Amino acid sequence: MKLIDSIVATAPEIQALRRDIHAHPELCFKEERTSELIAKTLESWGIPVHRGLGTTGVVGIIKNGTSNRAVGLRADIDALPMTEHNKFPHASTFPGKMHACGHDGHTAMLLAAAKHLAQHRNFDGTVYLVFQPAEEGGGGAREMIKDGLFKLFPMEAIFGAHNWPGMPAGAFALKSGPVFASSNEFKITLRGKGAHGAMPHLGIDPVPVACQLVQGFQTIISRNKKPLDAGVISVTMIHAGEATNVVPESCELQGTVRTFTLELLDLIEQRMKTMTEATAAAFECSVDFEFRRNYPPTINHPAETEFARRVLTEMVGAEQVQEFEPTMGAEDFSYFLLEKPGCYFLIGNGDGTHRHGGHGLGPCTLHNPSYDFNDELIPLGGSMWVRLVESWLK
Repeated sequence: MKLIDSIVATAPEIQALRRDIHAHPELCFKEERTSELIAKTLESWGIPVHRGLGTTGVVGIIKNGTSNRAVGLRADIDALPMTEHNKFPHASTFPGKMHACGHDGHTAMLLAAAKHLAQHRNFDGTVYLVFQPAEEGGGGAREMIKDGLFKLFPMEAIFGAHNWPGMPAGAFALKSGPVFASSNEFKITLRGKGAHGAMPHLGIDPVPVACQLVQGFQTIISRNKKPLDAGVISVTMIHAGEATNVVPESCELQGTVRTFTLELLDLIEQRMKTMTEATAAAFECSVDFEFRRNYPPTINHPAETEFARRVLTEMVGAEQVQEFEPTMGAEDFSYFLLEKPGCYFLIGNGDGTHRHGGHGLGPCTLHNPSYDFNDELIPLGGSMWVRLVESWLK
């Protein structure tokens, strides 16, 4: 494993920053303390910053040489609305908020790279350090683009990485093409006619209609889409009624749809709408159908993926660079990849077992109240970003 000595040397300093951020988590578009800390830290290293894109985003700019070439590196900075269960000294001090996905670690790895790049500048061109707010549901990437990210900072490509519990520390995984799914939500409100539960013939019961729809939606997956196309329809909430002896007037269904292509998403949305309206009409119910598209699928570009694979392989060896199995999770880095070539890949976080006096629950996944980022990744992640920059801006 080829780590950069200066980054290894500054790892304790960056670890302290990471733990400070972990102790003070902030939710999407509210990352004021976090962005202030990032900006002041970059400025203390002589790195100019631009603030305010996407409300609380920070962009650091490091230039060297005479080339007009430029590359972007992205770290997300927001936390989740969760209560932390850990008891170590850097546990969240903000009740109901927690860095349970490792964005504090992503920020730390990019800061580690930033300090080295500013001090050594072994490249010809410009590096844009994109510290992005509101990945967790707010679409901060989209908002930064709307505020002019790529116009103000015209980079050729952009790269991002996410820590991955369960993958050995020191390993990476990436893949060309779709890697994360689109994220979409639906809400269906069926309206019938209330009645006494003993006299259902005097009302119109929306509950059986809801049951028909839950079953019917799965035929879209099994009979309407191509078997080789991946798609998920999950009804995750059903709300109806207030008393056991009353037929409710309405029933509400909510859930999520995930796909790797927009074509399949179009098909699923249209089929769900048609099925909902036709089924409701058959049972004499009225209906409101809402379908909200959140994040598009994250689709890596082939050339940039192979570039990242080469750099990572040179760092850690081919046996430590795996092929990423796509997941139906979602990631708003997808918005960047719709605008610019790039690659989003994974860095192994180890088994996630606590190292700082937590509950000792064993392996922990992302979005887990007992999760903590593995600080041992800071030198690796910082070295990773530096090697990407130096290889891109030769």
